[in-house]
Amino acid sequence: MGRFQVVGATVVDGSGRDPGDVAVTVEDGRITELGAPGAHGERLDAGGLTMTPGLIDAHVHLGLSSPIRSQFSFQISAAEIAADIFATAGAALDAGFTTVRDTGGIDGGVVTAIAKGKVRGPRVVSCGPVQCQTGGHGYYGAEWEPTELWSSHHVPGLCALSMMAGNADELRRNVREAFRRGASFLKLCVTGGVVGGNDRLTDTQFTVEEIAVAVQEAAARGTYVTVHAHNNEGIRNAVEAGARCVEHGTDLDEPTAALMAAHGVALVPTFAVVERLLHDPAAAGLDESARDRVAGVRERMARALAAAKEAGVRIGLGSDLIGPAQDHRGEELGLRAQLETPMDALVAATKTNAEIIGLAEVGVLAPGRQADLVLWNGNPLEDPNIFADPANAVLVVQTGRVVKDLR
Repeated sequence: MGRFQVVGATVVDGSGRDPGDVAVTVEDGRITELGAPGAHGERLDAGGLTMTPGLIDAHVHLGLSSPIRSQFSFQISAAEIAADIFATAGAALDAGFTTVRDTGGIDGGVVTAIAKGKVRGPRVVSCGPVQCQTGGHGYYGAEWEPTELWSSHHVPGLCALSMMAGNADELRRNVREAFRRGASFLKLCVTGGVVGGNDRLTDTQFTVEEIAVAVQEAAARGTYVTVHAHNNEGIRNAVEAGARCVEHGTDLDEPTAALMAAHGVALVPTFAVVERLLHDPAAAGLDESARDRVAGVRERMARALAAAKEAGVRIGLGSDLIGPAQDHRGEELGLRAQLETPMDALVAATKTNAEIIGLAEVGVLAPGRQADLVLWNGNPLEDPNIFADPANAVLVVQTGRVVKDLR
């Protein structure tokens, strides 16, 4: 479909402006006009529907689409792991997410396979394997397993959860290897995590000097470092070292939020994974201890969101869903809308996320931008839970191509 015009929809362009009733013209993969209906190729009738930009999830784990413990104890074949990864990618697209930032777990071959159109999926920006310290967050090997065997859990070209470093030199080698394998940014775990094998949320991991090595290597390639961080000490270490984004930020306090704002460091909170683990940790292939570890995180992350907003931090949106239960990715927008407004949640998932991940041509419906757009059944600004059900994404267009149509 080279040239077409979508007419009749209520258009929410992702910028935060009030909705409008305009026709959107698409040609050769880009939006060429927002205005009055006219003779612009095929007309797509969208009466009664709401149009938004294609959604962006800034924190996904496509490579963790199988039951986690089973995957990392070699109970699942590479073929099944691949099937799960690509099924999750297709489901994300069908849920209205035309772009995702993968924050650890896939190898470069997944990005390439989706980009070539061999399998259905969103546009993927990936860090490749997570960078973690020896035995730190991101390591899930058994206690008896020698550390050097951890990399045998990787399936080259498909999944690679983490690379461990015991010092700055090892970290430099690992991040260079991640870039060689196709990473376009870096992610470091600088605190313990909720779904951790050997750590606590209060642990800090990597020193300022070690984090700075990754920042230096990323800057040399014109890109950035984001960090998994739950506590303030880890966040402050990352900011001092030059990281540009913080994932989760569960216990972020007001002084640390002010420090992030002063240094232009963004925050990507992740509420959906907390909600899933509270209700059904088994769906991710985890035991009941995961529920205990996540207790209280939702309320603390909500306070962190408020502190970041008050400080003027740029705040994106990510789901962080893990395991097979990744079919309600849009729930993150509904959860955020409860703490802010539906418009705030939508802007975070479109314009702001595009800025954070460095894709200037998506995130907003405007002439010259890539034509990523979704037609929703109903008005998600009135009922943001509409985003949680993929069936409500009636039509999905990615780079001017209709990839889903339930009209």
